[in-house]
Amino acid sequence: MKEVGAHVSASGGVENTPGNASEIGAKAFALFTKNQRQWVAKDLTTENIDGFRNNVEKFGFSLDHIMPHDSYLINLGHPQTEPLEKSRNAFLDEMKRCAQLGIRLLNFHPGSHLKKIDPEKSLKRIAESINIALDKTKGVTAVIENTAGQGSNLGFEFEQLAFIIDHVEDKERVGICFDTCHGFVAGYDIKSKDGYEATWEKFDRTIGLKYLKGMHLNDAKKPLGSKIDRHESIGKGEIGIDTFRWIMNDRRFDEMPLVLETPNEEIWKEEIELLYSLMKE
Repeated sequence: MKEVGAHVSASGGVENTPGNASEIGAKAFALFTKNQRQWVAKDLTTENIDGFRNNVEKFGFSLDHIMPHDSYLINLGHPQTEPLEKSRNAFLDEMKRCAQLGIRLLNFHPGSHLKKIDPEKSLKRIAESINIALDKTKGVTAVIENTAGQGSNLGFEFEQLAFIIDHVEDKERVGICFDTCHGFVAGYDIKSKDGYEATWEKFDRTIGLKYLKGMHLNDAKKPLGSKIDRHESIGKGEIGIDTFRWIMNDRRFDEMPLVLETPNEEIWKEEIELLYSLMKE
């Protein structure tokens, strides 16, 4: 069973997100549990928490199919001590907010070396950051998102993601979210059938499919290997519709959140319908 949705607005409070997701026909969704462009946010209130949990049940969602994204400000591989600590504290706060809401997954970009330290050292800092957060929380899995490889961002190669996981102590609470746009522009040819199969074979060989906890379904504005992160609506970009047909008919991706982050939220409902229609072809 495929669980497709989108990253919906939390305007007015996180408790509104299940209703917003239901309106577009989603079976899964992502959200920000706080303002993604601010370091500090007000604590979740009892009204926020109870309202969210009640609405998740009311609209028929499973907590297993909700995958929030953390703040874009956070860099768990930061080369400098003070910004690194600030990022670690913010990440821990996001993990705690998920735990309060009963959410079991937190998706995040691994981090950047900013061309100031060796990439491997930055990868080790990312793993150490995850270890700190996991040690101080329960029940929430840290889900690392593959990146496009833009600038000095890490996590665009499967080997880098595997390196991070290898250095995480609690292997039961770490996983991967595969973003189709990021993977494609990073150089993984998921556009051709042979390339699609080879990509997932390499993922399983290098990381392990057991670590795949969710996906972001995005077409790409830029070509294969360009390392430029620009999302496009499904079937309207460089990846094309066939890849999403393969994904929707691939049993390996059942029962995990498949989340749209495409640029035109006004057509998310139509895109969700399109994706489900591909299963009938």
